[in-house]
Amino acid sequence: MTVTTVTSNRTAPATGGTPALVVVAHGSRDPRALSTVRALLDRVRALRPALPVHLGHVELNEPLLPDTLAALGDAAAVLVPLLLGRGYHVKRDIPEMAALSPARTRVAAPLGPHPLLVDALHARLTEAGWPTHPDPDHAVVLASAGSRDPESRADTARTAALLAARLGVPVVPAYASAATPTVPEAVRTLRARGHRHVAVASCFTAPGRFATQCATQAPWITSAPLGTHPSMAHLLLHRYDETLMTDGAMKRRALATP
Repeated sequence: MTVTTVTSNRTAPATGGTPALVVVAHGSRDPRALSTVRALLDRVRALRPALPVHLGHVELNEPLLPDTLAALGDAAAVLVPLLLGRGYHVKRDIPEMAALSPARTRVAAPLGPHPLLVDALHARLTEAGWPTHPDPDHAVVLASAGSRDPESRADTARTAALLAARLGVPVVPAYASAATPTVPEAVRTLRARGHRHVAVASCFTAPGRFATQCATQAPWITSAPLGTHPSMAHLLLHRYDETLMTDGAMKRRALATP
């Protein structure tokens, strides 16, 4: 799938006004993270100017998600996690914050795994120097934050498999915390299999501590965080539309049930 296969300028189905899109970022002490996320939201607004787009953070940065939802009052909103897999924040924190707000909310799936995410990963690797036609001794470590949740690790593994299919080389997932293997361990595994050129693909939405840590552990090239790549903006809108369409289909089935 490429970016052009996702229709991101259609009018999302809604009743009583278009629900707002609330992008839910994790938050970071690195000031580059907040500026990156704000720039990404500007890309989303440019793709769909009529859609109200808001930002909320789980922690560390303002606005915090509860404050963003409080400002919406009882308006409808779709919360799209700016997170790359299932985990505690997606499964617990965000739904609990949403349930305590006056807004009428639906929570979308995280951004990964998805072919659009792989588009962005591939592009960032290419920018870092990944060859158009890699040799058999090339391989990639997919570096992500990590989680104790097995579903989060399954999502990262699925993203690694999609990226491997795109690149035509082995891709091994690795983690900055809470899970194994670490980036150095994954690099050693690939080198033991005969891969001399091992790149690190940064599966992070923005610059921060984990992205910096993983970059310093790269033995060869490392890609930049996904940031404001166009595929990320398209993917946020795709998750928004997907949630509204699923919700609409469920309502139609309920009305059709005798």
